[in-house]
Amino acid sequence: MKVIRKIIEIDDEKCDGCGNCVPSCAEGAIQIVDGKARVIADKYCDGLGACLGECPLDALHIVEREAEEFDEAAVNQLLENQAETGKKDAIRPSVISGGCPSAAVKSFSTSPCDCANQAKSQASGGASALGHWPVQIRLVPAGAPFLKNADLVIAADCVPVAYPSFHKDFLAGKAVMIGCPKFDDAQGYVDKLTRVFRESGIKSITAVIMEVPCCAGLPAIVKKALENSGMDIPFSQVIVSARGEILS
Repeated sequence: MKVIRKIIEIDDEKCDGCGNCVPSCAEGAIQIVDGKARVIADKYCDGLGACLGECPLDALHIVEREAEEFDEAAVNQLLENQAETGKKDAIRPSVISGGCPSAAVKSFSTSPCDCANQAKSQASGGASALGHWPVQIRLVPAGAPFLKNADLVIAADCVPVAYPSFHKDFLAGKAVMIGCPKFDDAQGYVDKLTRVFRESGIKSITAVIMEVPCCAGLPAIVKKALENSGMDIPFSQVIVSARGEILS
């Protein structure tokens, strides 16, 4: 039966398929289909808008229109089906972790064997200290488990290319988010980081940027997000030269 009610509408032109909205929909109503976020059926969407704040492009809105009534029983069945699919399908990130594999939330193992292997790799200069995925600011959910009570590195995305010891010197034991303040949405970064600082209990923040002028925007974004969040988190900044030297 159709009724006039509130429901989520997704702007196809704005949506880039990043999948940030998928895990925030507790009903499983949103999935990535053909590279775009879709409400797979009106009956699965409760219209409350928990997904709205996760879209960096403002592609999701609540509208009021004729739609099927919200069906809680159908939602429960959908979630059961998705869970069962997840047991059989290695590509389950599309269900629980952000739609596309690039947004699948993962925390990597740090078992004793892994640590031993990492130590050997470090000796040869090839170790990765990355403890999670994703790393792009736009793709990391504000409530990602790896952010809880973490020391956070926020780096310009050119830094790991320029600075050869980035993993060893900055990443070990820390969470990381990377982005470009010149080419990406600065206000989107501010909004995302504000939520991270409010929700995740971040213990410290280190901004690592390049010496080029456009990189100066990243610490400014972090400071604005700290101000907006109202949190008092220790903050430091490191500047790297184009030749991979720490300048300050």
